[in-house]
Amino acid sequence: MANSPQAKKRARQSEKRRAHNASQRSTVRTYIKRVLGAVEAKDAETAGGALVQALPMIDKMVTKGIMHKNQAARHKSRLTKKVKALSSAD
Repeated sequence: MANSPQAKKRARQSEKRRAHNASQRSTVRTYIKRVLGAVEAKDAETAGGALVQALPMIDKMVTKGIMHKNQAARHKSRLTKKVKALSSAD
C-alpha cells in the first residue's frame, strides 16, 4: 500500500482513471456489438446506421489512448467489410 501522500494520491488517481477507461471501453464494445447484431439479423439499414455511429467512437478511443490505433483500424475494417457484404448481398 502507498505510504507517502504523493503515492496515495497517485493510487487514487490511477483507480479513478481505471474506472473511467473501463467505462469507455465498455461503451465502444456496445457500439461494436450493435453493428454485429444488425449484421447477424441481416438488417443492412440498421447495420449501416450502427456502423456510422460506431466508427467515430472507435476513433475517439484512439485519441484518448484507450485503444491502440492498429486495434481500432482492425475493428473498423472488419465491421465495414461485414456491412458492405451484407449490403451487396441484397
